[in-house]
Amino acid sequence: FLIVGTKKRATDLVASAAIRARCHYVNKKWFSGMLTNWSITKTRLSQFRDLRAEEKMGKFHHLPKRDVAILKRKLSTLQRYLGGIKYMTRLPDIVIVLDQQKEYIALRECAILGIPTISLVDTN
Repeated sequence: FLIVGTKKRATDLVASAAIRARCHYVNKKWFSGMLTNWSITKTRLSQFRDLRAEEKMGKFHHLPKRDVAILKRKLSTLQRYLGGIKYMTRLPDIVIVLDQQKEYIALRECAILGIPTISLVDTN
């Protein structure tokens, strides 16, 4: 399953809870089409995994400094936004949303795809 919570105060909580539960999470920014445009998201995830593998194997050392800087910036951006779903291979069976009003795009995508959602609502 997938946990979504992009409020600044909840980002660390979402990440730690998802890691403990061994599930995927989004805690920085929900990109429109992350679920409804799954084929593009999958290619971005595979690109992210490939870049990480190349960095770990030391292939960045053979490139010019400028190219290394560009690749590292791209890698850090992908890590920030897709780090919680990097091992996700298919659409989630259920999505848990922390703030219904802030995550309306994620809820709308789940409704379009027919993915069941659990939403924690604040009554203030």
